[in-house]
Amino acid sequence: MADYKNIKGFNIQYLDSDPPNPIEGQMWFNSTSQTLKGAEAGGAPAGTWASGGSLNTGRYAGAGFGTKTAALAFGGTPSPGFTELYNGSAWTEVNDLNTGRVALSGFGTTTAGLAMGGEAPSNVSNVESWDGTNWTEITDIPAATRSMSAFGIQTSGIIAGGKVPSVTANAYSWNGTSWTAISSLGQSRSDAMASGTSSSNGILAGGETPSGPTTYANTESWNGSAWTELNDLNQARAYGGSATNSPNGETLVFGGATSATVPLYANTEYWNGTSWTEVNDLATARRSGARAGASSSSALYAGGYSTVTHSATEEWTAPDILVKTFTTS
Repeated sequence: MADYKNIKGFNIQYLDSDPPNPIEGQMWFNSTSQTLKGAEAGGAPAGTWASGGSLNTGRYAGAGFGTKTAALAFGGTPSPGFTELYNGSAWTEVNDLNTGRVALSGFGTTTAGLAMGGEAPSNVSNVESWDGTNWTEITDIPAATRSMSAFGIQTSGIIAGGKVPSVTANAYSWNGTSWTAISSLGQSRSDAMASGTSSSNGILAGGETPSGPTTYANTESWNGSAWTELNDLNQARAYGGSATNSPNGETLVFGGATSATVPLYANTEYWNGTSWTEVNDLATARRSGARAGASSSSALYAGGYSTVTHSATEEWTAPDILVKTFTTS
């Protein structure tokens, strides 16, 4: 039988502590703990949620975008104009939306993002651009809509579904200047979870229609020209959060509810480009929080609603590498 040296070309290292930056496949003997250890791939399946800084104003049915360490939360109940900026540890109140609203959508970063549609108190078509300091009114979406799904960046994005006021399958792309109608979703729905990096790359999962009501597990991907049906979520739900998918197509969805009431979910699911896998849950089951995330390994969920309005933030972190201790069992 081949030994480690014959396979890898060198002996197992004998160290008094674990290496600071092990690489996948590396093995060593820790002389202090008298254990044989190795490094294996981590990623989203190994991720966990931890507490972050709380919002200054608890809210739900708002929107959010950015990353785990630089996020923006805006709109929602009970303060539809409020905007707060997160620096990785604390939220700070910044300049308000020009049009306060609930059930709005957004995408972008803390220096370049958009807020679209919503309810104030009837449906609105307003779009506002965030430059890191102020909100500025820009080109409206084609139809006054609330509860849309959205993904992308300030100059390239997609909005889809929502209520106008009935549930729709309509979808539109944004090129930084104007909105253009694109192919409709395969399933009309509102309040679905969505993530993507541009107007040519994204995923939309879950959502609901008031008829019944019916909550969906359907997943659809957008490739720049058409929507394609993919494998369903393990748990049908709407009103959850999501992390923007990375270039390799990985995505994370978390939280949510059935029909905006009960049951509430803490479930977190990871999309690996082919199927959904249940991973570690949120600490608190809730819906309609503000989400942000640059990848399936780094995300946050702030605020939301269960039986009360929340201000808590949870942060998702998944290590790239896991250190494993080998045993004889």
